[in-house]
Amino acid sequence: MHAFRTAAVAVLVLGIAAARAPVAAQQRATEHVVLIVTDGLRWQELYRGADTALINEEHGHVEDTAALRRDFAAGSPVENRRALLPFLWDSVARNGQLYGNRDLGSAAQVTNGLKFSYPGYNEMLTGRADPRIDKNSYGPNPNVTVFEWLGHQPGFEGRVAAFGSWDVFVEIFNRKRAGIHVHAAWETPFPDAATPESRLLNRLYATTTRIWDGMTYDAYMQAVVEEYLAHHQPRVLYLGFGETDEWAHRGRYDLYLRAAHQVDQFIADLWRALQGMPAYAGKTTFIITTDHGRGSGPENWCDHGRDVEGAEYIWVAVLGPDTAPRGERSKAAAVTQAQVAATVAALLGFDWPAASPGAAGAIADAMR
Repeated sequence: MHAFRTAAVAVLVLGIAAARAPVAAQQRATEHVVLIVTDGLRWQELYRGADTALINEEHGHVEDTAALRRDFAAGSPVENRRALLPFLWDSVARNGQLYGNRDLGSAAQVTNGLKFSYPGYNEMLTGRADPRIDKNSYGPNPNVTVFEWLGHQPGFEGRVAAFGSWDVFVEIFNRKRAGIHVHAAWETPFPDAATPESRLLNRLYATTTRIWDGMTYDAYMQAVVEEYLAHHQPRVLYLGFGETDEWAHRGRYDLYLRAAHQVDQFIADLWRALQGMPAYAGKTTFIITTDHGRGSGPENWCDHGRDVEGAEYIWVAVLGPDTAPRGERSKAAAVTQAQVAATVAALLGFDWPAASPGAAGAIADAMR
């Protein structure tokens, strides 16, 4: 691990030098980027809406099938997907772009071959798969993420932050080395709480009965992000929601759908809040995606991993002032998870592959 850390620091130093050298990058309107990930949300639900074959006790362990059908499966697939994810379909599809609808020939997938979380997050945040990272308990990431790198660029110091409902984000971002603000899972969100809101959040984090020891509730994380934004103005922000994956692993299709619907609302709330702030309005791009897909059918929808067919398929959505409103892409150029890191950097005027040789290039179609 010492060799890994030494190599990572060397890459970081080289990256800072590359960033300070002239870089051929188009001037863009985007000054802030928010990368949002909802863990393990399938492309099937995004593009087809709720799967009616899973709205039952046998395959989806649904407690109230009538209510779930009424809320998310009362119309056509197009109507149902909008009922499930209204912000993605009313705002992103209208004003941005969505990739990964395999029914329309739009391919989006992971390249790491493992098809589970830590390898996916590493690929997404560094621009390349790393075969060393083969388990979620791997430990501190030996690779420098684009967030860590940006945090050392002029004008970005102290203005890069990451929030994740899962405790492993501390390792994925390598908080100890990275020098950026990272909050994960059940950690006390505001150790130096100075407002009633922050003190209340600290109390809730300390006293709530936990379903998962290593993951907090998405709603709690969203509240922490909102309180953080009330006092800080990060230029680069990461949000990692986790309940979609946890409920799917438990086979609860009803709670999986409701968690996805709530994440969509959280994203909508954040977008509207930022558009109401002069520092962010008209200058902010959202990239929304997932870390891996899942299997299909009555059994495999719960699972993902190396041996689960179809779990490599993901989706990517982009909304912002530099993204043409092309909506749902069909037969567009294939995109990969590895392109996300360079897209984050390119939107801010940086060339990530130049600073981190071997990283995949940006999603060019997502930028004017």
